[in-house]
Amino acid sequence: MELKVGLIHEASITVEDSNTAIAYGSGGVRVFATPAMIGLMEKAALELADQCLPEGQTTVGTEVNVKHTAATPVGMKVVARAELIEIDGRRLVFKVDASDEAGPIGSGTHERFIINPEKFLQKVESKKA
Repeated sequence: MELKVGLIHEASITVEDSNTAIAYGSGGVRVFATPAMIGLMEKAALELADQCLPEGQTTVGTEVNVKHTAATPVGMKVVARAELIEIDGRRLVFKVDASDEAGPIGSGTHERFIINPEKFLQKVESKKA
């Protein structure tokens, strides 16, 4: 599949104790954590890109601008949707949203960059020197 504007991909998860605000340390209530929602949105974007990129390339997240607008209880399913809305060289921009079984819970944008994982990790490891 060719990487092009308009592609859409979804990822889903069921809310469990391990992905609540309490477990993440991001809140004191037993509901789906904002970091978990963002991670699911990123997963949808990553999987969309990975389906289209040649072997030896992947993407890394570089920017997230998201609002979490409704709480989701433990046991409910959450679906995140990523739509590729811009390609600028190696920069990919996605419109992201998430919903639970009762309706929308969050939306925003997410940016990723196409990388060669080996070169990327070499650069990261050089920080130790």
